[in-house]
Amino acid sequence: MKKFYVTTPIYYVNAEPHIGSSYTTIVGDIISRYKRMRGFDVFYLTGTDEHGQKILQAARAKGISPQELCDELSGKFKTLWKDLKITNDYFVRTTDEQHMKTVQFFVKKMLENGDIYKGKYEGWYCVPCETYWTEDEIEEKDGKKVCPSCGREVNWVEEENYFFKLSKYNEPLKKHFEENPDFLEPEFRKNEMLKILESGLKDLSITRTTFNWGVPMPDDPKHVIYVWVDALINYVSALGYPENMEKFEKYWPADLHLIGKEINRFHSLIWPAMLMSVGLPLPKKIFAHGWLTVNGQKISKSLGNAIDPRILVEAYGNDVIRYYLLRDIVFGKDGDFSEDNLITRYNSDLVNDLSNLVHRTLSMVNKYFDGVIPEIGETEEVDNQLKDLINSTVEKYENYMDKYLFTNALESLWELVRFTNKYIDLTEPWLLGKDESKKSRLGTVMYNLMDSIRIIALLISPVMPDTALKILGKLGIENVEEYIKDENIKIGLLKSGVKVNIGEPVFKRIDVKKWEKVIKMKEEKKMEEKKTEVKEVKKEEEKTENVLIDINHFAQVDLRVAKILEAEKVKKSRKLVKLQLDLGELGKRQIVAGIANYYEPENLVGKKIIVVANLKPAKLMGIESNGMLLAAKIGDKLTLLTTDEDIEPGAKIS
Repeated sequence: MKKFYVTTPIYYVNAEPHIGSSYTTIVGDIISRYKRMRGFDVFYLTGTDEHGQKILQAARAKGISPQELCDELSGKFKTLWKDLKITNDYFVRTTDEQHMKTVQFFVKKMLENGDIYKGKYEGWYCVPCETYWTEDEIEEKDGKKVCPSCGREVNWVEEENYFFKLSKYNEPLKKHFEENPDFLEPEFRKNEMLKILESGLKDLSITRTTFNWGVPMPDDPKHVIYVWVDALINYVSALGYPENMEKFEKYWPADLHLIGKEINRFHSLIWPAMLMSVGLPLPKKIFAHGWLTVNGQKISKSLGNAIDPRILVEAYGNDVIRYYLLRDIVFGKDGDFSEDNLITRYNSDLVNDLSNLVHRTLSMVNKYFDGVIPEIGETEEVDNQLKDLINSTVEKYENYMDKYLFTNALESLWELVRFTNKYIDLTEPWLLGKDESKKSRLGTVMYNLMDSIRIIALLISPVMPDTALKILGKLGIENVEEYIKDENIKIGLLKSGVKVNIGEPVFKRIDVKKWEKVIKMKEEKKMEEKKTEVKEVKKEEEKTENVLIDINHFAQVDLRVAKILEAEKVKKSRKLVKLQLDLGELGKRQIVAGIANYYEPENLVGKKIIVVANLKPAKLMGIESNGMLLAAKIGDKLTLLTTDEDIEPGAKIS
């Protein structure tokens, strides 16, 4: 079996995970699912980076040990990946004993090979970036020397360090880039690294002595290994190197390192040089993608947009977020996560195109063939158009996915979705269904539609796994998880004679006028908080005003028993139900009530309820309401008030 080893960067546990840090992991999961579907033995790795001065300082600020802080934050990443249904095969932590042993073995091998020497470092150090900078590299801002990467102030440091002879590998790296043009993508990221190589690499300081939260240097424990050297070695330690060489040799070299563009230099220059030093093969490909912004702004706690992806998932669904990230953001370039664009894409692609296709097709099968998949009968040229497009789409989709051109892959797939919808209009099954002599032709049309839907579901499964399973289940396919494999992506494999399951539409339209978006900037949140405060004050004032009322006022309220004769939902409203009531001597009465979220209309007919019979008429959604029913609400549960005994409609409550 072919193997595929894919990794994300391991995430530094100095901040909570957010949609930006989740992006790479989601992409890695999609690639892993795709490769598994294509028959690969996949090993998908992610994890957390837990050493360094930043972690030590953060732990001290909290009054806890560094290990306690790491356990807490690493656990949050683990939980998030589980909630996002990430299918990683292993989660590595740099505080794992096995990993630290591997780091020491790896560095000792570099030392034995003559690639590490002891020296003295003098230069500018950025604690947040855990990086040294030369005088030429640092920048000035407001009279202070600042880090060129993060813009924060740097400190002058002088300390004894061990150095890696990175300069020794300048030419070997250039040669590797020349001989392996696809080693680093996108192309413009490769060009950035080639410029660095042209200017010449400098030896790298790989130990620190000013703190002790890290992996001790072999045979010199007063030095701890530089956090980046420590972190990079996770890609081999997670495979058991050097103790479990069988597993290591099975999966190494990595087929794909997924990284953000800001850590390109570490992965594309330093890591390959380290591997050359110890004599291990280099990864086959490194892909440095761009950054995410949210609604056009950089992700930042101060802006209030470092949003937990689970909030988005709760609002829109896991599959929708995955689809949007790959469909609208070109992998490799910077991209913006726009909630407005997400909603537009959802209503257009997922509701209008995909969900509508599935639901209308299954509805017709139910209408014309009692919900049973028919046999193929009479064929026409338009059928070949659909089949040709299916075959070409499969080829294009797989080609794009293999090249990590996800936006192109999904666009090619949606061409098939749209044409399958068009196929319905071209074949006009509603006319075929009126003519018994066209039954054979109608069966072919229905079969072709469902077979196309089946293949669409299989192709979309790496991106939208839950949606794919739901659609395949609607087609009557059993063991749907096992069904998602390459050999089933062929025309004509749908079984006839199987009962379909219509159920609810796969996706339901979002009413943009009523929908409350979940991403709010800090200023928006403040405004909402103020509005809430005002509402609460008003509520308290209303409570105070209405605590005591005069008995004469209460006597004016005409409470009656009413029997519900008819009930129906008000069109274009999610909450309102229109009721026709019998109030005995007061006659028939119509009222409108906001109870649609708690009662189905058909379950209300025959109930006897309590209403205010002398309320002034009002109009709701243009419908006149003559009265108000009484109900009690606790939490999310609402219960209509009724009587203990079976009393005639119109009886007065006193």
